[in-house]
Amino acid sequence: MTNQRCEVVVLETSDLHGFLLPRSYADRNEVGRGLSRIASAIREIRRLHPDALLIDNGDCLQGTPLTYYHAKVNGEPANPVVACLNELRYDAAVLGNHEFNYGLPYLRSTVEQSDFPWLSANIVDMAAEMPVFGKPYLVRELSNGLRIGVLGLTTAYIPNWEQPQHIAGLRFDDPVAAARKWVPIMKRKESVDVVIVSYHGGFERDPATGEPAEPITRENVGYEICERVEGIDVLLTGHQHRAIANCHVNGVCVVQPANEGRFLGKVTLQVEKGVHGWSVTSSGSELIDAAGYDPDVRIEEIVGDVEALAQTWLDQPIGYATGDMSISSHADARLHEHPLIEFINRVQLHVSGASISNTALFDNLSPGFGERITMRDIVSNYVYPNTLRVIRISGSDMKAALEKSAEYFELGPEGDIVVHPAFLTPKPQHYNYDMWEGIEYVLDISRPVGRRVVKLERNGQPVVEDERFDVVMNNYRAGGGGDFAMFQGKPVVKDIPTDMVELLADYIRERGRIEASANGNWVVVNGSKD
Repeated sequence: MTNQRCEVVVLETSDLHGFLLPRSYADRNEVGRGLSRIASAIREIRRLHPDALLIDNGDCLQGTPLTYYHAKVNGEPANPVVACLNELRYDAAVLGNHEFNYGLPYLRSTVEQSDFPWLSANIVDMAAEMPVFGKPYLVRELSNGLRIGVLGLTTAYIPNWEQPQHIAGLRFDDPVAAARKWVPIMKRKESVDVVIVSYHGGFERDPATGEPAEPITRENVGYEICERVEGIDVLLTGHQHRAIANCHVNGVCVVQPANEGRFLGKVTLQVEKGVHGWSVTSSGSELIDAAGYDPDVRIEEIVGDVEALAQTWLDQPIGYATGDMSISSHADARLHEHPLIEFINRVQLHVSGASISNTALFDNLSPGFGERITMRDIVSNYVYPNTLRVIRISGSDMKAALEKSAEYFELGPEGDIVVHPAFLTPKPQHYNYDMWEGIEYVLDISRPVGRRVVKLERNGQPVVEDERFDVVMNNYRAGGGGDFAMFQGKPVVKDIPTDMVELLADYIRERGRIEASANGNWVVVNGSKD
């Protein structure tokens, strides 16, 4: 008797961050990514493989001006992200950390609009003592009787980043422990033949070599899942915005399709039914480049109306700038104080009443401000839905935070100051380098890590280690995000729950015109050149 064989195709998107249409919100130019391009690839593959599973691995609801507009300005239209996922008949979506950015009521409304389940076995509703939204996994049975289980998991590091009110009543369990609990249940209770784990998290080790790839924080535990949990055939990953394919870890086929719809992850399994049931005989993963596909017309139609409203909102002028606040070099803006950074810190000081502030230049796309400032300019420069918090820290905490930021740099071969590779791969982390206002400091990158703060003063006097300071910063950093452990658990003097985008816009509207200035209270140097 000949064994029965079949091919299983699994498609993954991850970290879409609301990037639905292939156009830049900064200048409206066409780009080679976005869900509408990915949609064309999905439809092409499904013509050949009608039973292909389609999973979103998390962080789809936040990240563009369109998603901000829907969440904060006008939520009357149907959620544009969910409308697109419904159109493409997604089988499931996994909760990512950014799904919580707009609060639980918004997330619950999103879930209610979805034609598919939202999965996360390790995020527990403490009142019900069950996975949030009641869905730890999905089971799909094909026409030939093959049963496929998809377990959802989410990075448990969310409480270190998210505002407490956005995750009230939820517990974030260890993903490895959750997988060890639920995979056997799926096999025993649901009789699944193929186990897919969709984990909104990445790899703490290099998938190819097993070498440690980041500090041991347990933000990412993908490698450990593959090593410690038996019975997994496929691990879909994300969160790190990496492009990973054609790779196995401990026999588990893994894939990660970068971010903003740059790639569609595709896993192909060869499955055979013998006397003991179905088993996977071979597996492989690949990345399908979105740039090779035209935008999907139906996705463009679905998003069109709310996109037009968002674009009108983005082009509303809110004020003017005197002087140059544009960014010509993101590298220089992190070595010497830039007017945009001083402006953001100035707004934080104004709205909080604190006398010391820190902020970051989040990415290498921020254009700064021209003379005429619109909402498009605000959201292009401040890309995260952060709020502000004033916390009380010591002088030693301040110095430790500056030393942590100084790790962002190293010296290049010619003695020039460059970004340390750890802040570029596996995921760019420009947002984990802070610049301060209200103190005077110098960072010397020629010195060893941990000894680079060569000047730290407040009003011309050295900062004393046990002196206390009230400092305003975004909620991500105030919770210790970015491995700034010195801020964790510090007394909260004031919590300001308004989004920074609104605070920046209101500040400019009230004044009509802002002045470009930079007082040069800090600098980064290579002291060995002096």
